[in-house]
Amino acid sequence: MSFVTFVLGGARSGKSRYAEELATKRRGGKTYIATAEAIDTEMQARIAEHRQRRGEGWETSEAPLDLVAALAACKTSFALIDCITVWIGNLMHHGRDVRSEVARLCETLSATKTRVVIVSNEVGFGIVPDNALARAFRDEQGFANQRLAEVADEVVFVAAGLPIVLKKPRRRPGPKAEAKSLRGRKA
Repeated sequence: MSFVTFVLGGARSGKSRYAEELATKRRGGKTYIATAEAIDTEMQARIAEHRQRRGEGWETSEAPLDLVAALAACKTSFALIDCITVWIGNLMHHGRDVRSEVARLCETLSATKTRVVIVSNEVGFGIVPDNALARAFRDEQGFANQRLAEVADEVVFVAAGLPIVLKKPRRRPGPKAEAKSLRGRKA
């Protein structure tokens, strides 16, 4: 049975670090599914920082465009996808249909046996961008975040390094809890 945690926040909010901390609590193999490409020195430095912070013991899968294939190929019991924001930028740059790709990802997340943590940026708190491309990106990011939050079992917003739980996992009541609630009802 799948379990998905969706972690979002602003730039440099501590969301990736929080997601990585969730991984340290897991036993067994871990896969880091990276969406970023080292296309310039700034991105190279960010990738190096993430690798150093994660340390050893991770398999890395680079998936700048096809997250579904990367997740399907995952052979470990835990996967961290970092990050949806960069992935959406990649999809838009390559002329892909973002909403259909997000729908494919959501379907895969619902069926996977892997414990998945997904990192994404919340980009809608700022001013309205002054150009059409930036507005389209902001809108696609917002729609993706909504869809991922919908399918996730747990949603955590990180601000200033502090996690704020927005959605807790639903728990099915066991037989004892059901019996107790039935005793309290009047006939």
